[in-house]
Amino acid sequence: MHNDQAAAGDPRRQLPSVDRLLAHEALQAAMAQHGQPLTATAARATLTAARTALATANADLQAGGDVPSVTQLAEDALRRLADMARGTLYPVINATGVIIHTNLGRAPLSRAARAAMDAVARGYSNLEYDLEAGARGSRYLHAEELLCTLSGAEAALVVNNNAGAVFLALSALARGREVIISRGQLVEIGGGFRIPDVLRQSGARLVEVGTTNRTHPDDFQAAIGPETALLLRTHSSNFRQIGFTAEVPLAEMVALGHAAGVGVVYDLGSGTLLDTARYGLAPEPMVQQSVAAGADLVTFSGDKLLGGPQAGLIVGRKALVAQLRHHPLACRSGG
Repeated sequence: MHNDQAAAGDPRRQLPSVDRLLAHEALQAAMAQHGQPLTATAARATLTAARTALATANADLQAGGDVPSVTQLAEDALRRLADMARGTLYPVINATGVIIHTNLGRAPLSRAARAAMDAVARGYSNLEYDLEAGARGSRYLHAEELLCTLSGAEAALVVNNNAGAVFLALSALARGREVIISRGQLVEIGGGFRIPDVLRQSGARLVEVGTTNRTHPDDFQAAIGPETALLLRTHSSNFRQIGFTAEVPLAEMVALGHAAGVGVVYDLGSGTLLDTARYGLAPEPMVQQSVAAGADLVTFSGDKLLGGPQAGLIVGRKALVAQLRHHPLACRSGG
């Protein structure tokens, strides 16, 4: 009996149904603009919030409570609908002191880049169509020639982000085999992605050499064996080791690897094509320098120091890039 009385006094029972709320003239007008599914979602969210508020204010479900009117609920639903229609991305002011902040949209696109995107994105384009041949083409060629010209590499490939670029390279070239890396370069990048985890997920076997602060050429030399597929180098773009440290220069890594028939992949992270020291910034290894030093593949981001949209860029030897391009992870079959 007590439970029946409590249920009868539950103020949540006075709330309208979704259909009754949607019948309000304000929501009927909104439905004509935004459609029934979106408007109904806003109405359900409003009623759910009202039930929660009443339950909190009336824990014993017997005190009266202020039940909002249908008009009040409709107004709340309209506010929710406006928020849903507006989206979730907003312009902000970057006052963090970090020039390229990955949580704040990375690098702003230049006016020229925005204009180029607008000119093509407003209609159809020859994304994967060869206009001269009159047949299907490749989406990769639009960026490949430019990247090769800028970097001096034989071939190039664009994927979703740099973590994806590293994962693709390891999966295509080292699955089931060993990848050697200095312990001092087992870094964690943004979003919690860790190089050891990326290696394991790719199917490659991690071989650590050296120590956290010092790694020498002999460490790599001793570890290279019949099962070695790659030597991996990662640039510590977001931290520094100082003091009693040593690392193997890229050119020496390349010489060691190539002498044993092993390729070298260099993960530059936020790669740059310009000398950052000229702009008062800390020096960063340049992509073209890494290619010239003999790295077989160089991976880097397109959305940080390069100032473009989110992308993972891979440049290097033509034969290796071809292997990556034909790997299932490259998602060659578009929609």
